[in-house]
Amino acid sequence: MGELFGTDGARGIAISSFTCETAMQIGRAVAALLCRDCEKPRIIIGLDTRVSAEVIQSALVSGICSMGVDAVIVGVVPTPAVAVLVKKNKACAGIMITAGISDYKYNGVKIFGADGFKISRDTQQQLEALVQDGNFELKSGSDIGHIYYDKDGQWDYVRHMLKLVDSDFHGIKVAIDCANGAACDCAGKIFRGLGATVLLINDLPDGENINRNCGTLELYGLIKTVVEEHCDLGLAFDGDGARCIAVDEAGRVLDGDRLMAIFAAFMQFSKKLNNNSCVVTKMTNSGFYKFARDAGIVTTATKVGGLHVIDEMRRSGCNLGGEKSGNIIFLDDETTSDGLLVGTKLMTVMKLSNNKLSELGKIMTANPQILLDAHVKEENKKKWRENSEITQLIVSYSGKLGTEGRIYVRESGTEPLVRIMIEGKKTGIITEYAKNIAETIERIYG
Repeated sequence: MGELFGTDGARGIAISSFTCETAMQIGRAVAALLCRDCEKPRIIIGLDTRVSAEVIQSALVSGICSMGVDAVIVGVVPTPAVAVLVKKNKACAGIMITAGISDYKYNGVKIFGADGFKISRDTQQQLEALVQDGNFELKSGSDIGHIYYDKDGQWDYVRHMLKLVDSDFHGIKVAIDCANGAACDCAGKIFRGLGATVLLINDLPDGENINRNCGTLELYGLIKTVVEEHCDLGLAFDGDGARCIAVDEAGRVLDGDRLMAIFAAFMQFSKKLNNNSCVVTKMTNSGFYKFARDAGIVTTATKVGGLHVIDEMRRSGCNLGGEKSGNIIFLDDETTSDGLLVGTKLMTVMKLSNNKLSELGKIMTANPQILLDAHVKEENKKKWRENSEITQLIVSYSGKLGTEGRIYVRESGTEPLVRIMIEGKKTGIITEYAKNIAETIERIYG
């Protein structure tokens, strides 16, 4: 077995790579490690809409119960709902069965501790060691765990969301792309419950259409709906409801960087931005840093990945952090990124400021940036760093860009991809550079 946990949980091709045996062993490991000191050991289980979800759930629950720990199944809910329900129900842990932004062929798990935060890298390593060892003390007879079905779990999350919003959204018309994923059932309940007029699209999951040409990956359908239906804004979520990208009334896209600027400015104005600072990542557009400098907001950049962002937020006391991808964390309200919470926060800013989203979006000017993926074999993901042809190409292009641009290349923590980000003054040049780097990596390691 290779490295089990990436930047956001464990995942792989469902059944063939991320196997039922792996899921069962993870269930046993989580029960053994996170429930050992619990007076009433139980684990909350949520899932998204992938065709493999219930199969993985069966194996995972079998592993949990074989350790004498109860499994509480809440059904299809967004990933942040599991974090909320863990704390509400005082469970030992929570496990979300999902592969996030990946297509339906993938599946995996995101694991939360009793405090509602995703488990640390140290805990991930301990779980991985337990899975690889596979030597568990299994229960039998009346000592095995029980399976419970929490039919109110989704509504508990919906009520939690409704309580977090200080204003109503009457008069706001919003189109919501649910990515045929975990937010399909509750997005309408939340935003209609807050008074908005809601148009849902891509809200009919069939097990295979999650993230397919929709959600945060493909915004064309949302843009078309917003413009044709004269909506005030559009919100796109990803398959597990953790990310949010917005579209203004004219169909212009607001990515995570621009949303972060809007939130940072509003929280600063409201005197709610802790330490007058926020946490971003190395992928954040340099235009955001200029906005922050001009506003007197201190920024800290971490490695890419929500876990890195939250770790730094907790260390420094920041209550706002996020990524270009739309993972945004409001630590005063929740312990993880929540696309639906981001949507309610954005509409709250619109309502309280009495501004159209297009006006709010002018808060920062983004520099041209190109993002490309190079597809490689799983075992080759990190080898590009040791290849002189690739590294020299990157150094050469970096020199040509000079102080007016930058290049950031990294491995995906979840898929067999090497991600290339280039910023510069001229879109044509940075696109050419990114394509050449991607093609070189694929030729050697694809």
